[in-house]
Amino acid sequence: MTSRDKILSLFRSQPEVFVSGQEISQTLNISRAAVWKQVELLREQGFEIEAQRSKGYRLLGGPDLLLSSEIEKGLTCLHLGKSLVCLAEIDSTNARARQLAEQGAADGTVIIADRQSAGRGRLGRRWESPSAVNLYCSILLRPQIPVQQAPQLTFLSAVAVAETLNQLYKLPAKVKWPNDVLVGGKKIAGLLNEMNAETEQIHFVILGIGVNLNMAAEQFPEELNYPATSVLLETGETVDRALFARELLQRLDGYYCEFLDEGFVPIRRRWEALCDMMNLRVQIDNSLLGTVVGLDSDGALRLQLDDGRVERVMAGDVKPV
Repeated sequence: MTSRDKILSLFRSQPEVFVSGQEISQTLNISRAAVWKQVELLREQGFEIEAQRSKGYRLLGGPDLLLSSEIEKGLTCLHLGKSLVCLAEIDSTNARARQLAEQGAADGTVIIADRQSAGRGRLGRRWESPSAVNLYCSILLRPQIPVQQAPQLTFLSAVAVAETLNQLYKLPAKVKWPNDVLVGGKKIAGLLNEMNAETEQIHFVILGIGVNLNMAAEQFPEELNYPATSVLLETGETVDRALFARELLQRLDGYYCEFLDEGFVPIRRRWEALCDMMNLRVQIDNSLLGTVVGLDSDGALRLQLDDGRVERVMAGDVKPV
């Protein structure tokens, strides 16, 4: 946590109270001049800070920034978030996670950006990533599991996102195979997982998560592959992004622990309960027709064809018919 984050955390721990420069200096073990410099940097970021001689500083308000000090507050994860990197802008959080992984970053490292300049979705599609409105997050994991089980983590992510949306905002979020979360048939979140492995060993897995939180209608591009929405559009209420990130990480951590202890079965059951295409007739890539009957152990979609055979679908776009 930077000195700036620590000062902001100190202000927020004593709302509406003046905190003296001397107290900040002693608490952070930095000079009074350094305190003043950090306060000025906070002001440049948009924080409204009142200063009074002999009283000190008081936080009056500020922008909605994703800061590690805010997200870590109350976080009790066993695996995730022990190293939390929050950035103002990055090309892609998945790309930065991969870079850190190759440099030896620890299991559970989390990268969060306020804006992505080159966010990616499935099949190389662009993920619109404007600043100050959404959550763009990548999580580095080093699970000691067989390589063929790594795709199961995509479904863990989808379940955690959908349940967090349901819990915090009472949204009827549903999962769509293979890696989307929908509300009312509109995409509100997408997952992009990547793996680095050899034949018998996983070096690391990156869980990429993008969730539309405070995105307004005019911020979505005119041409989308799929109708999209956000929590703001669905509820009319502005989301506390740090709170959402914290709750999501906490839920992800719990399910990751469960996955390591009990395997894929509990996650698969939760995913199937959240999938509103279960037992419905669908079409895959405008060709294959059948009824969705669940997930296979490796995450393949199980599709019962008209002749009774069950086909395993490894990739494709699913549409109800």
